[in-house]
Amino acid sequence: MHFLITGASGTLGRFIASRLSNDGHELTLMGRTPPAQAGTGFQEWDLSDTSVSLPVADALVHCAFSHVPGKYRGGEGDDPHGFIARNAEGTVRLFEAAKSAGIRHCVFLSSRAVYSDTGNWAVLTENAETRPDTLYGQVKLVCEQALESLCDDGFCGTSLRATGIYGCPPGQSVHKWSDLFEAFVEGRKIAPRLGTEVHGDDLADAVALVLEKRPGEGTDYEVYNVSDLLLDRQDLLKLYAGVKGMTANLPGRGAGPVGVMEPGKLKVLGWAPGGMTRLKAFLETLS
Repeated sequence: MHFLITGASGTLGRFIASRLSNDGHELTLMGRTPPAQAGTGFQEWDLSDTSVSLPVADALVHCAFSHVPGKYRGGEGDDPHGFIARNAEGTVRLFEAAKSAGIRHCVFLSSRAVYSDTGNWAVLTENAETRPDTLYGQVKLVCEQALESLCDDGFCGTSLRATGIYGCPPGQSVHKWSDLFEAFVEGRKIAPRLGTEVHGDDLADAVALVLEKRPGEGTDYEVYNVSDLLLDRQDLLKLYAGVKGMTANLPGRGAGPVGVMEPGKLKVLGWAPGGMTRLKAFLETLS
């Protein structure tokens, strides 16, 4: 099949493009510069483009997001209006262009940030309240709603609400915890934290799965949670210290409560994330 992918040079997009390419699909990567990935097509495109024309394809996977480097929540910096224009308005234009081009399925990489701050260990199913308290979450929710509004018998939409993504993206040696592990090895003070995580390969599995399963279901629009581990930074660093054969002062336990995402809908389709086994295997690659 032929898939268009935006943001394929970013952290999430690299995992997804690599997986779909390895599965033998034809890919056209959309962005500002030609990709380094061999065997893929390229179309120049930017979220700021006011006119979007897309080639014929079976599906579009939209991963691109414009933000301050290193930040998602708070990624608007001192330009919230530009942040909204690029990410919300630019995404809506992209979805509309996909439908006009006859593309039948659009997969949107959304975020757990669309949920309200529960503060009570709530289990967050896809039906949980969406009342985001950040501009990032608000923009993601607006994009979800725009995609749903476009869906009909000929155009299918899927939003994947992903939690934090760990792992080294294909072609890169740095990852989301690189600075954290460096600070830990150097003995610097580490702030406690508790959060939810999923490996980038498991996210890519989720994308591949919905691309395979959803078009034949006859449902116009669906939302899926993508989350695997509830992970305390103390436990993560204890595992890392064991892999490195080092002793170090661990941070305290992260303050709860947090909302725990339930990916049961995705598991019904056959999704099976790697859990602690995959986390430990990843850490061992860093030794």
